[in-house]
Amino acid sequence: MTIFEALILGAIQGITEFLPISSSGHLVLFQKIFGISEPALLFDTMVHVGTLLAVFVVLWKDIWNILRRPMQRLTGFLILATIPAVIVALVFKDAIEDAFVSATFLGFAFLITAALLMVSDLLSKRPGSIKGETEMGWIDALIIGILQGVAIIPGVSRSGSTLSGALSRKLDRGFAARFSFLLSIPAILGALVLQLKDVFSGSPAVAGIGMAPIIAGTLAAAVVGFFSVRFMLNLVREHSLWGFSVYVAVLGILVLIDQYVSHVFF
Repeated sequence: MTIFEALILGAIQGITEFLPISSSGHLVLFQKIFGISEPALLFDTMVHVGTLLAVFVVLWKDIWNILRRPMQRLTGFLILATIPAVIVALVFKDAIEDAFVSATFLGFAFLITAALLMVSDLLSKRPGSIKGETEMGWIDALIIGILQGVAIIPGVSRSGSTLSGALSRKLDRGFAARFSFLLSIPAILGALVLQLKDVFSGSPAVAGIGMAPIIAGTLAAAVVGFFSVRFMLNLVREHSLWGFSVYVAVLGILVLIDQYVSHVFF
């Protein structure tokens, strides 16, 4: 992987991490388009760290509030919603790494994201009162967490899954976006911890790519991610997710056609 390719992939990560279209799926897709064959899971994790920095900058007030009062309900909800993803990551780590390399499930995963967005948008419009942070319950947090666990598969959007879970439970759209992005913090940190051993062991996941492209991609993801998260926070408050659903549905179909028919990139 060249530094230029890493910058492009980092920018793609910064754009797609907070849009509900799967950043990991787009990274896998563009790695196939660029013909990059090196192990990619560590690079994917590090550019996620870049977008994590963007979350820290944009949501610093929420983060500071949690740090000042850690024993609050919101902290408990974030912990509960993180547990399913931790279990999935630990149990299926090898299968997840294979999914990043092979991308065999990528087209179907994009279609799963499209379905989640469509269903959640319909459920959010059903009769009933909108719930804010004070009305959120433990079942809401658990459902969001289970969907985040599913989103470990490349192509299933983490932000899309968690937003879908929150909106289907009729959480306030602004709070749903903030909760989704706050939930990315333990998810990304956990993925980084699982990959740290690769950094210090000279794993092919590092040796095949090199540290310079990893650093370049991380910085690009941080800068672009800053603008992306601000854009998405405003968009979710006022607009539905149907446009994103149509986009990933079309993308999933195109990927499947290439995987099973044309074989241009897959």
